[in-house]
Amino acid sequence: MPLLNILRYPDPRLHKVAKPVTTFDAKLKQLAEDMAETMYEAPGVGLAATQVDVHEQLIVIDTSDARTDLRVFINPEIVWASAEMQVYEEGCLSVPGIYDGVERHAQVRVKALDIEGKPFELEADGLLAVCIQHEMDHLKGKVFVEYLSPLKRNRIKTKMLKEEREQTKSRKQAAVR
Repeated sequence: MPLLNILRYPDPRLHKVAKPVTTFDAKLKQLAEDMAETMYEAPGVGLAATQVDVHEQLIVIDTSDARTDLRVFINPEIVWASAEMQVYEEGCLSVPGIYDGVERHAQVRVKALDIEGKPFELEADGLLAVCIQHEMDHLKGKVFVEYLSPLKRNRIKTKMLKEEREQTKSRKQAAVR
């Protein structure tokens, strides 16, 4: 299973809105497996298909310490969210090294399809609730830094672009050697 390339903020492809999955086949299963392997290798606790430049409503999440509780959500929809909010320190595989507090619903109930296309509902709180909301934002073309102030967002964008330039320069120098 190949590792997938994770798009980095501010790549404009991160802002594409994902389309619902309509075909449940071997290709979809392979994508979910490749996304899980990519997420674990990164390492992260969640990954949306948008982040690997596939604009379909598919997310993988594993918030367990042992990395043994992989969950796949296809065409997820939040059907209930608590009035109680919480601030959680979030990071993102598309914005490596950046963490900041984001206010989200403390509990959510999500309705989705599994990898076979069978419907299920799940109620979540804590890290799992945060992760579901974070990954579902990706499917809507939203990155967590958009919850931050314009000043913070611009600093992060500048930092990410600078790191990208430095990595490109290093790759070119290595290729010359």
